[in-house]
Amino acid sequence: MIQLTDIHKKMKGKFYFIALLLIAGLSSSCEKDDSEYQNDFEDSRKAWLDFKESTNNSYKYIVVGGSWVGFSWETTLTVSNGKLIGRHFKYTVTEGLAENVTEEELEWTENEAEIGTHEFVGADALTLDEIYDKAQREWLKKRENAKIYFETKNNGMISTCGYVENGCADDCFIGVTINSIEKL
Repeated sequence: MIQLTDIHKKMKGKFYFIALLLIAGLSSSCEKDDSEYQNDFEDSRKAWLDFKESTNNSYKYIVVGGSWVGFSWETTLTVSNGKLIGRHFKYTVTEGLAENVTEEELEWTENEAEIGTHEFVGADALTLDEIYDKAQREWLKKRENAKIYFETKNNGMISTCGYVENGCADDCFIGVTINSIEKL
């Protein structure tokens, strides 16, 4: 009986030790993932600030998007000396688009005085400074019920940043997908 109690105590001690190792491993891996996005974001922000300085904060970038039903679009935003001066939208694929969409809705351009007048389609009228702020403040915020995406395929600058809530089936990405960033 004494030996059985000793074995039981040893097994119980090993169980607690293994459980402690598992918990420590899980918590450190979660911390690594969180800091990995943070480090990638900071590296990307540095690439953006270097690009911004080298172009005198004058550039254009193209945001792309689409729907599971087939249509897709792109919005080109033009910034000069840090100020948004143009926004051009066009559907690149119209399959799956409602039949009552007018020619004027398929493609349009806003000049500096008109920016933001087309509210329901196209990318938001934001500079890349505002994109980075929104990314940090909203899109990369840790959520229990969502998967976060962050990529930097534009010479280290943001190409994809956002999240998809768990269980969402169609058109769920909340964030931005930037196809290209070029100096003016």
